Amino acid sequence: MFRFEDPIYLYALAVIPLLALLRWLMVRQQKKRLRRFGDPELVRQLMPDVSRFRPLVKFCLLLGALALLIVMLARPQMGTKISHEKRTGIETIICMDVSNSMLAEDVAPSRLDRSKMLVENLVDKFNNDKIGLIVFAGDAFVQLPITSDYVSAKMFLSSISPSMIATQGTDIAAAISMASHSFTQQEGVGKAIIVITDGEDHEGGALEAAKDAKDKGMNTYVLGVGSPNGAPIPTGDGDYLKDNSGQTVMTGLNEEMCRQLADAGGGAYIHVDNNSSAQDQLDNALDKLAKKEIASTIYSDFDEQFQAVGILVLLLLILEICILEIKNPLLKRVSLFKRSPRLLLVAITLTSLLSPVTSHAQTDRNLVRLGNKQFRKGNAADAEVSYRKAVEKNQRNPLANYNLGNALMAQRKDSLAIVQLETAAKLETNPLRRAQAYHNMGVVCQQHQMFSEAIEAYKEALRNNPTDNQTRYNLELCKRQQKNQDQNQDQNKDQQKQDDKNKQDQQKQNQQKQDQKQEKKQQQPQQMSKENAEQLLNAAMQEEKQTQERMKKAQQSDKRRLQKNW
Repeated sequence: MFRFEDPIYLYALAVIPLLALLRWLMVRQQKKRLRRFGDPELVRQLMPDVSRFRPLVKFCLLLGALALLIVMLARPQMGTKISHEKRTGIETIICMDVSNSMLAEDVAPSRLDRSKMLVENLVDKFNNDKIGLIVFAGDAFVQLPITSDYVSAKMFLSSISPSMIATQGTDIAAAISMASHSFTQQEGVGKAIIVITDGEDHEGGALEAAKDAKDKGMNTYVLGVGSPNGAPIPTGDGDYLKDNSGQTVMTGLNEEMCRQLADAGGGAYIHVDNNSSAQDQLDNALDKLAKKEIASTIYSDFDEQFQAVGILVLLLLILEICILEIKNPLLKRVSLFKRSPRLLLVAITLTSLLSPVTSHAQTDRNLVRLGNKQFRKGNAADAEVSYRKAVEKNQRNPLANYNLGNALMAQRKDSLAIVQLETAAKLETNPLRRAQAYHNMGVVCQQHQMFSEAIEAYKEALRNNPTDNQTRYNLELCKRQQKNQDQNQDQNKDQQKQDDKNKQDQQKQNQQKQDQKQEKKQQQPQQMSKENAEQLLNAAMQEEKQTQERMKKAQQSDKRRLQKNW
């Protein structure tokens, strides 16, 4: 694929036809002055060494050199450049609590916003490290697989909110367990799990999970956010969250639990408040971890091609110098420029080939370039508008479609992003960029637990780029998550079948008892008194009530019942 990095300079090519027009006017004026001396044929005989076409050829050569210089300023680029870099760093998985209790404002502006600021500052200081992001409340899931793409890390960090997880609560054990399985398989590199929470563990098992992670060589650091005195949880409508009894919930930092968790995980506990000491303590703790050299393959979309254009400019200038304006005495018999309109036609054709690219292509690439600048500044919405305009100009531009998909991902418009990425993958001819489009599609599907679609996308990415270790790691992680999901579904189905069977058996038993009572009532109608009938009726109602309670407990035995929603 060919493009110009700075196509704005191509507008300077408009000076080429102006110079050609100026040259034509000057030659015309020169011919008028010659006619004043006499007949043109007589004047031509008096100047036998003057050439009619050499000055025109020299002018065309200079004009072509000028056009190529302008093209050099526009920085022509083509192809794909691959470079290998070696980095020394650590791997860090951040587990962020997104339960409703993190909305408390005992730390300005809130516990969750303060945590985001701390993580963003941590990412800014990373240079050669890898980072992953896990969010958890009553459940936990991977928000960002471990990567060295810090731009994506900040993008996903900004979209975190308690509404991401429907099941509220605080299951720290699930987050640590998931983090311990999310690192790469590389040996010798320092691996850290950073848990950012207020310490309200509603599920238990966190200490055991931290010990298991420590045994695998992963240190667990705990950042306790909030105040031990407690604070209410705002609901966004001017009120505060209330429990089942109607009392306002006061959530406080459980520092004792956080310290125990850090000790069990071999890390350190850091209290996060309104000053910056927590950031410095965390940086110092991570600096103590072992660092190892990591080989990374870096892909650059385009490589500079101005050198080839520069060589053409030099050749044209050398050729222009070698051609004299008068006939060479040594080459009088060679009539290379004598009455040769074909040569003039060839020169004009070469000049026209150096004209700027069409305005359609310029507009298309300019819009993509504008969108790239907006996206780097964090204006994903403005970048989306620019990319959409570029797609309208040229619907078959794979780069515009791909960048539009990334801008939609940044705004959590995942369904639209998948459509654009799929379009870009179909249009793209470069296998590396096609692989990246399929990789991003897999990331979106994996976040929404669409594991089958994510697996197919990752496989397609590996078909185009078999050396992408990041995609291969995501594929294995996605397969494992799909396997766990299938196992849970099978267990739920088996439990549902068992519940249905118990319910049917219970109904049969109730029916048999009712039939026996009915027969007994029919056999002894004359001996049944009003008091006995009432006793039998009450006993039947009581037994039916107990049966319903047992059925209700059986149906809900496999379901998780959280007593807290913060």
